[in-house]
Amino acid sequence: MNKKNIFKFVSIVGIVVFTTLLIPPIVGFFYGEDVTLYLLTILAFLAVNVGIFAYLKDHDIKLSIKESIISVNIVWLLLGVAGAMPYLLLTNVGFADAFFESISGFTTTGATIFQDIEVLPHSILFHRSLTHWIGGMGIIVLGVGLLPLLNPNGSLTLFKAESTGISLDKISPKIKDTAIKLWEVYLLLTIADFVLLMVFGMNWFDAINHAFSTISTGGFSTKNTSLGYFHNDFIIWVTTFFMFISSINFLSHIRFLQGDRTAYAHEEAKWFGFIVIVLSILLTVVHYLNSHDSFYTSLTHSFFSIVSVSTSTGFATVDYETWGNISIMLLFFAMLLGGNTGSTAGGVKTIRHIVFIKNIVFEIKKTLNPNTISSIFIDDKEIKSSTIRSIFGFLSLFFMTIFVTMVYLYARGYDEMTSLSTAISMVGNIGPGFNLTGPSENYAFFTWYDKIVLSFSMIIGRLECYTVFIAFSSFFWRKF
Repeated sequence: MNKKNIFKFVSIVGIVVFTTLLIPPIVGFFYGEDVTLYLLTILAFLAVNVGIFAYLKDHDIKLSIKESIISVNIVWLLLGVAGAMPYLLLTNVGFADAFFESISGFTTTGATIFQDIEVLPHSILFHRSLTHWIGGMGIIVLGVGLLPLLNPNGSLTLFKAESTGISLDKISPKIKDTAIKLWEVYLLLTIADFVLLMVFGMNWFDAINHAFSTISTGGFSTKNTSLGYFHNDFIIWVTTFFMFISSINFLSHIRFLQGDRTAYAHEEAKWFGFIVIVLSILLTVVHYLNSHDSFYTSLTHSFFSIVSVSTSTGFATVDYETWGNISIMLLFFAMLLGGNTGSTAGGVKTIRHIVFIKNIVFEIKKTLNPNTISSIFIDDKEIKSSTIRSIFGFLSLFFMTIFVTMVYLYARGYDEMTSLSTAISMVGNIGPGFNLTGPSENYAFFTWYDKIVLSFSMIIGRLECYTVFIAFSSFFWRKF
């Protein structure tokens, strides 16, 4: 293992990220806030990374699999610590709270420890949303896309270590070009959302913060009651649309913008859209029959809530826990859905559910007729057995992590619903859970060591389990 490769790559990502994080102090200065300590801290982190990069400027990076996985884990831990510094300097929270908020931002989870968001300085509010936006497409994709310092094999390895999905479907011959195209679409969607939110009544500050949180499917808001503060159906529907779009594979967006009108005609997008619509309609009916709201109001908030939860964004307009047990059941199912692979959404991802169900059907057919010769197909392409094993392995790790987190919380004395929903929310990077961590609550009541545990659960979920757990394997250290 060449440590210079790791140090140089981490410094590259650090330069890009900390240069971006110079924006919040500028926003704070615009609003007349004292951002001196904040600015000096970010500049100090930036200087360290520039120094490391300058020292290794003549070193050519060629990342192995081992170095890639180690780099990814180190980057997320260091960003969690560095992103926590502004909270420590400008708010009255301890390290565990600051680390939790930072990890929640970069992993686009959107769970917060702040009980009163609206009293926070503008620089901190912008910092929170910006960590979402940076983490949304992926810190590693940002580094690979903007800095052509990695050889093709090394960069592809790193992209796979951080990106989600069954496989990496490249649009361009070079991975760097693909990453740049992804960020171009990401920026385009952010601008479009920002403009529409302003058109429908938000001021520029609220609009840019919510655009960052929406496109990254993060969920941080500038208001205590999230989007419910604005009481504006147009804002709700715009946000619903962009949450849904951001949970579709970004490679499909690239193809669509390049003129491919069949870009969204793949099984994952179709099934995801179908399930979201069905769940939303069912929730609309349940809410309408059990409340005094009009059908349109029920439809608006039901679609928003299902899309928000299923895409792992976590925004809220109302407290849907008051809608009854059937509503909670539908939203619980939405929590486990997840968006598409290659999107900013968290969770299991729809394609894995599809493969899982198709494999069950396949095994049933094979049991009934052992001589049957058949395979599992997605979009008319045969899925290799190695891919199926990988998916089942991921599902095992994903739900094992949820189970361990849930057992830990239950052993700490929290009730069953809080423990289970919080565990799913943390590992799935969703944000709100149910009961004590419901849409109208926050995570401030957890102890400092609970928050550290939950922070690592968020990291494991964001890196889709394998990237973290493999680093604890003795085989990994011996073999590579």
